[in-house]
Amino acid sequence: MTKLLSVVVSVYNEELALREFYAETGKILKRLPGNWDYEFLFVNDGSRDQSLSILKEFAASDEKVKIVNFSRNFGHEAAMIAGLDYAGGDGIVCMDADLQHPPECLPEIVEKFDEGYEVISMVRTRNKTAGLVKNVTSAAFYKLINHLSDVKFEANASDFFAVSKNAAEVLRNNYREKVRFLRGYVQSIGFEKTTIEYEARPRFAGESKYSLKSLFKFSINTILCFSDLPLKLGIYSGVITALFGLIMVIYTVYTWKIYGAPNGYATIVVLISFMFSVLFVIVGIIGEYIAILFAEIKDRPVYIVKDTANIKKNRSKDTDGQDVR
Repeated sequence: MTKLLSVVVSVYNEELALREFYAETGKILKRLPGNWDYEFLFVNDGSRDQSLSILKEFAASDEKVKIVNFSRNFGHEAAMIAGLDYAGGDGIVCMDADLQHPPECLPEIVEKFDEGYEVISMVRTRNKTAGLVKNVTSAAFYKLINHLSDVKFEANASDFFAVSKNAAEVLRNNYREKVRFLRGYVQSIGFEKTTIEYEARPRFAGESKYSLKSLFKFSINTILCFSDLPLKLGIYSGVITALFGLIMVIYTVYTWKIYGAPNGYATIVVLISFMFSVLFVIVGIIGEYIAILFAEIKDRPVYIVKDTANIKKNRSKDTDGQDVR
């Protein structure tokens, strides 16, 4: 029986890379084992260049090319979730269109599926174009999240990953958070799991869509999604502050006995500054958790689809015929 491999590709302003990606990846997919067929599922994440026009050219000439077109930009993770929602394959691979995720890994991914693995994490061994700061901060992030969270993540696992139909169904139905870390969910759902190492290519065209500011925000949200330890900092800080206050009481009594009434102005200023700093940090952490709760309570859609191409209309629609998920 022939199996289907769905290649999900998030697209945001990738007009310079799309033709090369489609041509190169298509050649590799045509050489898959005979028991595998394939489809491209491009998710246009509100591109403002000619990406959508290029994708429509592909879809018009190749029925294996399917397009999900967002009503606006919802972000890379929302695009991958939409890809999982619309993919019909027995195996699903999520990758980027800039060719940093090497298409030559696809046959090895298919081999892992044939061996019975259902979750395949692609672990980046090297990324020459990322720069020292990004590589160091990425390594530090994984060490931190593994220390804080009960779930242990593969260091340098990327948004290049593959899941079986069964695993994808779990992600579709049970991991619909508005603030999320999809590659973390992929690693935490269980099933038979393996890893494949790869070296990231230089970006074919364009530039990274993640600034340092957005990466920092993304890292904070990830930590809050997978750990409640920051909330417990209030308890730990309270204990430490109480011990510090007890030491200051003992010190004050001691100096009063030895030198008489001490000059406590500097001590009071230091204590107040320290305690207010701790208080504001804890209030800020609580505020971040409340912001996540607020986003979940509002329950706004992860994405809104404006239109599709080469995809059967098998989703529930709202009154305007648009897919809201």
